Amino acid sequence: MSSSDTVPATGLSTGLSLRAVGAGLLAALVGYASSVAVVIHGLTAVGAGTEQVVSGLVLLGFAMGLTAMGLSLHRRKPISIAWTTPGMALLAATGAVEGGFAAAVGAFVVTGVLIVLAGLWSPLGRWIAAIPKPLANGMLAGILLKLCLAPFLAVSQAPGMALLVLATWAVVGRVARLYAVPAAVAVALGAMALDSSSGLAGGAALSGALWPSVTFVQPVFTWEAMVGIALPLFVVTMASQNIPGLAVLATYNYAPPTRPIFLATGAASALTALGGAPTINLAAITAALCASPDADPNPARRWQAAFVGGIGYILFAGLAGVTAVMVTRSPPILIEAVAGLALVGAFGSALMGAVQVEANRTAALVTMLVTASGLSFAGVGSAFWGLLLGGAVHLLHWRPSVSQPAK
Repeated sequence: MSSSDTVPATGLSTGLSLRAVGAGLLAALVGYASSVAVVIHGLTAVGAGTEQVVSGLVLLGFAMGLTAMGLSLHRRKPISIAWTTPGMALLAATGAVEGGFAAAVGAFVVTGVLIVLAGLWSPLGRWIAAIPKPLANGMLAGILLKLCLAPFLAVSQAPGMALLVLATWAVVGRVARLYAVPAAVAVALGAMALDSSSGLAGGAALSGALWPSVTFVQPVFTWEAMVGIALPLFVVTMASQNIPGLAVLATYNYAPPTRPIFLATGAASALTALGGAPTINLAAITAALCASPDADPNPARRWQAAFVGGIGYILFAGLAGVTAVMVTRSPPILIEAVAGLALVGAFGSALMGAVQVEANRTAALVTMLVTASGLSFAGVGSAFWGLLLGGAVHLLHWRPSVSQPAK
């Protein structure tokens, strides 16, 4: 065993790893560029204006960055933090609720509090983990389905731009899959900037966006937003981000305690929600970039990758104004197309997880289809009803199998 394999995981004696620095910056770039359109689309869907979107992106950058830096430095483990991309897709699918964006902000606050409670009271986290994985995956697949269709629907409405973005995604993905979505985002933003109909040509619309600001939003707490946004957002965040994030870390032999992670991300989410920022959580997709041997052969130095990734997110917070203005002033269908491309992989994984076990397949498909239908009843969105009805079908199929008398 080489000396680098025996370096203790504490202290700064491990030295700076340039390889880890590069991995951290790459994780921040991929995490931001591949899903920022999803975040903006989700926030605007629940009623946020451009100023509120900018404020949310600024606070998200600082919340993700500072939390990742603090947890990684304190635990000396590559604890990467991200925004809840599936949660933002949930917002896009849910749309505006009674009470407008203020009610959505109230739901963001409650979601953060629920994550804190999951850290303080372990049974809550266990209950979320006990939700059958096929149902959780079915709900996520239903949430993502509509967005994943958007790239192909965009071809009929904006064929030139949409085909260019799709071609970029396909070609770059063939060569370097990791860069496919960021490349598509870059092409889309470039096309938007050159398109005179978007109002961005010449850069006049961007002149006031170079210095982003934070806007306070007075939260409103309504029953519809709590059940339609807060509870599904909490379930999606825990089931699709935090639990998979822990699994990724475990793959590389890291087992950080969950309490400080949930307390830090939940508290940061509840606080920054007052400025329009949605929930933050453990990274799932980009976590491997910081935790794998690609970040550094020495496991004791990989925490530096997550730490530098946090710095990268703080730097991206400074671009929030420009990013938000370019995206919100561009054709909505094109933004949905870029967001959909960013979620194709997540949709495929969720769909496979939903139907893989035959015994749970019917319940998972019911969950997915009800969620994808956009059903709204009593002011509550389809994600909740999908999980509820899918759970009922699951119990209906499960109960007879345990009540059969022994022969």
